[in-house]
Amino acid sequence: MEIPVAFGKAVKIRRIELSISQEDLANRAGLSRSFLSGVEQGNRQASVSTVWRLSEALECRPSDLWLKAEVLIVGES
Repeated sequence: MEIPVAFGKAVKIRRIELSISQEDLANRAGLSRSFLSGVEQGNRQASVSTVWRLSEALECRPSDLWLKAEVLIVGES
């Protein structure tokens, strides 16, 4: 699994855990819904500051998202 895909899945998993829509998460993070959709699909790459904003909106640490992405990548091997 590619890194952007794993990171996007980590964001989506956390968003679903919080029971919020893409639209709601995008608003909370100050992003467009289409950009967020691209991140979740692994088609767009989030900058460091965007990762930070996403983590704040998802009520977690940035490292939590990266650790989940790492588990997804390692689990695939």
